[in-house]
Amino acid sequence: MAKYKTIPEYSALTTQQFFGQIVPNQQPVVIRGFAKSWPLVSSAQKTPHEFIAYLNKFYTGKKTTMVVAPPAANKRFYYNDEMTDINFLSGEERVDLFLNRLIELINRDVYPAIAMQSTLTSEILPGLVGDNCSDFFTDVEPRLWIGNEGIVNTHYDGSDNFACVVAGRRRFVLFPPEQTCNLYPGPLNFTPAGAPTSLVDLNKPDFESFPLFKQALTEAYSVELGPGDAIFIPMLWWHHVESLEKVNALMNYWWNGSFAPNSVSPSAIDSLNLALLAMRDLPQKQRDAWRNMFDHYLFKQGVDPTAYIPKHQHHILGELSPDYVEAVKDHFATKLQK
Repeated sequence: MAKYKTIPEYSALTTQQFFGQIVPNQQPVVIRGFAKSWPLVSSAQKTPHEFIAYLNKFYTGKKTTMVVAPPAANKRFYYNDEMTDINFLSGEERVDLFLNRLIELINRDVYPAIAMQSTLTSEILPGLVGDNCSDFFTDVEPRLWIGNEGIVNTHYDGSDNFACVVAGRRRFVLFPPEQTCNLYPGPLNFTPAGAPTSLVDLNKPDFESFPLFKQALTEAYSVELGPGDAIFIPMLWWHHVESLEKVNALMNYWWNGSFAPNSVSPSAIDSLNLALLAMRDLPQKQRDAWRNMFDHYLFKQGVDPTAYIPKHQHHILGELSPDYVEAVKDHFATKLQK
């Protein structure tokens, strides 16, 4: 049994403390009771039926994405055994029908794992956010995740993530980005849900096939959250998420990075794909040379180039005007079309 590190916990943080101190540090934190006053949380703490009734007050009748994994998947949304496909079905369904199905499965001994994933609330459940709002994120639309007991394998997000449990309990296991190679990431372009996922089953690790995972476990953090508790997961931190009850729900906010409004940055996957496409055929010595360029200009190891180059010549290294951003994007769009 792994001995996990503990994540720092707070009972309260101001907006200024969170964005001024916590976020720039890029280390995970937990805020207990962050959303304890939300009606959504209060309804879930009464009964599953009251939780469902509360959600249905806002429902417009539109469909959203649902996933279903058979009992044989052992609650894990993942690849099939041959890694030729995924082990679950995905499709569009009405929210009220999905919620009724969730209730029907509560008393079953054998049941599929079902989930409503990454649903933007503005069209499906308008008014829900206004009734359950946070002064941390006044300009970011949250996403709603609802399901029964299920496991989302270890993966990362291309944006900072603030996730708040609103019903049931969820277990999070986090790994810092430095452990990437020890997590055995799977394919970039064939993934269960859009982001690369570790090929290691956290609950049943195969150390013979994945020996470096033992090292990753020595640097792993774990926490269990209940209704109203929230966790900050920094960009590119790997996280395994396990829903522990037959009615679970989470509301999360993605910002910065690839999920930021009007972001000029490609997603993490796009960035990796472009770099691999551009440099895959270079010999190792040339790749090593380019690593030094990235370290200097992008990661600013050693001397920050903006410290000695005149500001009027910073260009892509400095502050970018909207017109300049569009010109750069047009330049690369033209190059990629050739």
